[in-house]
Amino acid sequence: MRQRRRMSEHRTAVFWPVVAILKPLLLTLTEPHWSGGTNIPAEGGVVIAANHVSHLDPFTFSLFLYDQGRLPRFLAKSELFGIPVARRILTATGQIPVHRLSADAAQAFAAAVAAVQQGKAVVVYPEGTLTRQPDLWPMVGKTGAARIALASGAPVVPVAQWGANEILYPYAKRPTLRLRMPVHARAGPPVDLDDLRGRPLTPELTREATDRIMAAITSLLEEIRGEQAPAERFDHRGDPHGGRSAP
Repeated sequence: MRQRRRMSEHRTAVFWPVVAILKPLLLTLTEPHWSGGTNIPAEGGVVIAANHVSHLDPFTFSLFLYDQGRLPRFLAKSELFGIPVARRILTATGQIPVHRLSADAAQAFAAAVAAVQQGKAVVVYPEGTLTRQPDLWPMVGKTGAARIALASGAPVVPVAQWGANEILYPYAKRPTLRLRMPVHARAGPPVDLDDLRGRPLTPELTREATDRIMAAITSLLEEIRGEQAPAERFDHRGDPHGGRSAP
């Protein structure tokens, strides 16, 4: 079922052609199944933390948030901003460049905190990359989403998504195109971080917050898939093979 509610955020002129092009295309290729959307605040700053299963899922996930009345602001690779047309669209729609492994990396954190404090919905993939877990379960998360939520004072809402991977498998070169392929997104209640707020952002504290966020996302994905995730969360940084390759 495709849950929807009225959009309350102001949309710049660039949003209209993007929506006009992408929305009909997505609704032709996919059959959305949304649930838990009321857990996402209708307005005000919020961090949305989700798993990442396909290069396609930022588009299907954007449709999910759009249907919940929110305009997504993603943390996007800075390389995308080097493409003239992409840079214009990304900048105009408020996406946030991430300069990985550089002195500018802190700018993304500061920009994300500022966007949340200005009432925006900022999307973070805590894994930092497409999952490399052999069965596509969420991996060990990085602490960015937790740090943004704790620094801004905003809630962090966990969301699990599934189905875009059936269209474009992680690291696959070619999509599987069929009409109306099911895609799922399920939002849970905000992760309880109240006991961690107002304290110094130590590595131990942000790791605890991140573990709670990843546990919430994983639990939601278990509900969608009707399966149980492995007891130990996959850490691709300790895997010499980097997980399973695309079929």
